[in-house]
Amino acid sequence: MGAGNSSAAGLERASGRTGLADLPESCVAGILLRLDPPEICRLARLCHTFRAAASSDVVWETKLPGNYKYLLGKALGEDNSDGQKLSKKEIFALLCRRNPFNGAYMEFCLEKSRCLICMSISSKALSITGIDDRRYWNFIPTVESRFHMVAYLHQIWWLEVRGEVEFCFPEGIYSLFFRLHLGRAIRRLGRRVCSPEHIHGWDKKPVRFQLSTSDGQLAQSKCYLDEPGSWLHYHVGDFAIRSSSAPIKIKFSMIQIDCTHTKGGLCVDSVSIWPKGFRPAIASYHLF
Repeated sequence: MGAGNSSAAGLERASGRTGLADLPESCVAGILLRLDPPEICRLARLCHTFRAAASSDVVWETKLPGNYKYLLGKALGEDNSDGQKLSKKEIFALLCRRNPFNGAYMEFCLEKSRCLICMSISSKALSITGIDDRRYWNFIPTVESRFHMVAYLHQIWWLEVRGEVEFCFPEGIYSLFFRLHLGRAIRRLGRRVCSPEHIHGWDKKPVRFQLSTSDGQLAQSKCYLDEPGSWLHYHVGDFAIRSSSAPIKIKFSMIQIDCTHTKGGLCVDSVSIWPKGFRPAIASYHLF
């Protein structure tokens, strides 16, 4: 489609007719300012004028979050001198990639349409009661996690998983989820199957989820864990970011501490933070 439109623009110019390519670049930039990034990239295929306007810093600076310099520093780490050489479009593209921070077990990226943050925190970055005792927990490798590792619970009386993150989020409303799986997924004869071994105790009492923020927000939820064999995102709650210039600390937990029964057979992959209402467009085992 892009090549066809470009050829049409060339023919119009050769025949002396006015076409899209004759629009002033500043006029095209004014149009692109009103579009979201995916639409800008599609229109850049029309002709040279649109392509030049779609690479302009004037256009892309308006698409970057207000705290993009902070996010760029997080993405580049200590060696952030290269960030000064990047165009605004290149900065936007870099922030839309998976960017590890605080070690290898936390990642963030920019959601392209609303320019808010998606974040994933590995189970390796969580505080899990009993994680050092292999009678209860152990970490197992898997291709079904973006971090290639999940915490697997054999059996325990006291389930307690906690974590926290401090970050300058762009302004907006975000949702927090635990990504969990009942049963252990294995490959057998080239097919994915779920081993039900160790699954027990989740129908006795609900699991309680909670999040709190350093500015006083609190959210709670509870539910029974079910649907063995599927990765599910359990919604903990929502929180609002009112200022992108100050870091906010978010604490979250998953607890089931009724010691009248044991529970087991649970995979804990990660905690996800998404813009409220966001869902990955493509089904995958290891999406945010």
